[in-house]
Amino acid sequence: MAAALLSACTALAQAHQDAAASSDASPLAAKVRADDSRFLDVKAAMAEGYAPIPCASGITGGAMGIHYVNGDYLKDDKIDIARPEAVMYEPMADGTLKLVAVEYITSKGPAALDGQLFNFNSAPNRYGLGPFYELHVWAWKANPTGTFADMNPKVSCEHATAPTQ
Repeated sequence: MAAALLSACTALAQAHQDAAASSDASPLAAKVRADDSRFLDVKAAMAEGYAPIPCASGITGGAMGIHYVNGDYLKDDKIDIARPEAVMYEPMADGTLKLVAVEYITSKGPAALDGQLFNFNSAPNRYGLGPFYELHVWAWKANPTGTFADMNPKVSCEHATAPTQ
């Protein structure tokens, strides 16, 4: 009984720590959560024209998850906090997708959103895009490497299946 209670307390503390880390990470992350929480259900992303691409994981560990990309937003080069170019989900063991982050992408730069500078990606790149600027915002899952880092060591593609989930 004591072991079960300790396990439950540990799990609760970890969940609280993750929530606190993501909510305290930055004012921008809080704005993203406020404007984009409709994407907690992947069906909302699909209804708005987002389509999946395979789960992206890093060479040195961690992952970004499955990106659901809106091609129209990708082409318009506008940066709008409520219209991210990509919505990122971590595939879970039970087959569900858990919203973890969003990504803003533009070919115009240098780019910034609420004072946060975007990262530059040259071409050629693994996405088949021309040179672009991107900003990940880990608004729903704490990232020990930073709220705006590309990869999150706490995210995994281990349970990814076909990208048509």
